Amino acid sequence: MPRSEVQALTIARAARQAGVGVETIRFYERRGLIEQPSKPSSSGFRVYSTEQIARIKFIRQTQQIGFSLHEIQELLSLRADPSADCSAVRVQAVAKLEDVRRKIEQLHRIGEALEALIAACPGHGEIEACTILDALSDAPRDAVPLLSLGERASRRKRGKTDMKRPNGHRLSDTKENDVKSVTLKIEGMNCDGCAETLQALLRRQAGVKSAAVTFGDRAACVLYDPGMIDEERLVTVIERPGFRVSNRSDGA
Repeated sequence: MPRSEVQALTIARAARQAGVGVETIRFYERRGLIEQPSKPSSSGFRVYSTEQIARIKFIRQTQQIGFSLHEIQELLSLRADPSADCSAVRVQAVAKLEDVRRKIEQLHRIGEALEALIAACPGHGEIEACTILDALSDAPRDAVPLLSLGERASRRKRGKTDMKRPNGHRLSDTKENDVKSVTLKIEGMNCDGCAETLQALLRRQAGVKSAAVTFGDRAACVLYDPGMIDEERLVTVIERPGFRVSNRSDGA
């Protein structure tokens, strides 16, 4: 291939080689991530170098693993600094990994909240009785724990659909002998958010009268109806997200 063809990388050809769109290159140029080639004095096209193509690929690949454009600019500056140390890049990568893990945890909690909202919804009936809309409408304007939405919906569902047992007795009339309590020691909780997640999961199980999970004690105290749910099911609920029940103690 003639040398002139190798070097004649117009923006369209540069975009194809880098695997991006033409508008992406123009956006990178506006943000100062790559330098726009000078336009020839003649009526020719701007020509991109192979170094610019490599830079565009670097930006694209770095974006794909979660780095922001500002962070990419910092990495590009480090890359161009001959006195920079690899440890500086590692610090950036470690910080990004921690950020990704926080986002994963947040998404997990969002998923749990949505699961709780959906589980609490009866799935039919008048829209005015929708537990999901009620829970969302009651949320305070400031930051609200995500799982509290599911718990609120569960309480509303119990209040609207579970006020009476099939035999006509109210839940408040349940005899003490109809319920049991158990304390389950849990391994794998890393924060209060883990405790909130497990608490919401347990509370929405049919037959669970109450559940309190505390991060400090690494334990779940559950009051349940053995006719509707057993301890093995409670253990399964806790261990399904990746936690582990290490010990249990039964109560009355």
